Amino acid sequence: MIRTLIFDLGRVLIPFDFTRGYAGLAPYCPHPPEEVRARLKATDLVYRFESGLVEPADFVAEVTRILEMRIEYGRFCEIWSSIFLPETLIPESWLAALHERFRLLLLSNTNVIHFTMVRENYPIIRHFDDCILSYEVKAMKPSPRIYAAALAKAGCAPGECFYTDDIREYVDAAREAGIDAVQFESAEQLKRDLQDRGIDW
Repeated sequence: MIRTLIFDLGRVLIPFDFTRGYAGLAPYCPHPPEEVRARLKATDLVYRFESGLVEPADFVAEVTRILEMRIEYGRFCEIWSSIFLPETLIPESWLAALHERFRLLLLSNTNVIHFTMVRENYPIIRHFDDCILSYEVKAMKPSPRIYAAALAKAGCAPGECFYTDDIREYVDAAREAGIDAVQFESAEQLKRDLQDRGIDW
């Protein structure tokens, strides 16, 4: 029997588009959006930031150096977080109803700048009992360590947990940890997958 439901954040609860961030940073540096993307992709800086190995101020300082930018810290954070779109992919009413019957956890590869903005601007987050965030546990999906951290928060056996993520590799890693997991495609598909497991609201 499922006791804990675990959700990914990006492209499961909240849609995002990285091109919005690249386009937003471009006016503050001598590079077009595609070059902004290429310069960031050529480093492991974002990976280290989301793994909790780089502090926010150091991250912003390094990005501004790589992109030859002139920008204030607060403005950078606004643009860096502009990737998230306003409408959630799963209705908040679903999570509210599910939370009445199940423990809810959020499991995400993210960073402190993004998650601070998400927590402040998306009321849907309040329905989660706990959050397992890569920058806090210093491990990113698909590392077994982040799933172990999630199971420690779940308070039940792996087989009593259900997880959904939009990335197949991360779903497979959850299954390897013993968690019942499905790849997220749409709210309606997720609803069917939950109902197939006797989970309704």
